[in-house]
Formats: sequence, C-alpha cells, structure tokens
Amino acid sequence: MPKIKTNRGAAKRFKTTGSGRVVRNKAFGNHILTKKTTKRKRSLRKSTLVDSTNLQKVKRLIPYA
Repeated sequence: MPKIKTNRGAAKRFKTTGSGRVVRNKAFGNHILTKKTTKRKRSLRKSTLVDSTNLQKVKRLIPYA
C-alpha cells in the first residue's frame, strides 16, 4: 500500500493536539469588521476544535500531522 499524501491546504489550516483532537481557526475574521461587535471579533481570534461530524474527514486529509 502506498503512503497517503497530505492535503497541503488542510495541513496549513489544522493542527492535531496531543490527545488526537483537531484544532482550527474560526472563519469570518478578516474583513468587513466594522459591522461586527468587539465581542464577536475577539471571539473570532480564538481557535476551536473541529466538530465531531467533520473530524474523520479532516483527519483523512492530514494523516501524519
């Protein structure tokens, strides 16, 4: 069996924690920031975990991370 290629776009967007969970950055924090509240923008700076419904798909994209 050949090795699985890592999806390079996904490798730049996701990181694996020590316990095997996957961390991602939140979307919608780059532009059109004037209409967003300060609280919302502050929340968008923090990273969060990938939801369990998408976890298997993301892990397949980054098999060795």
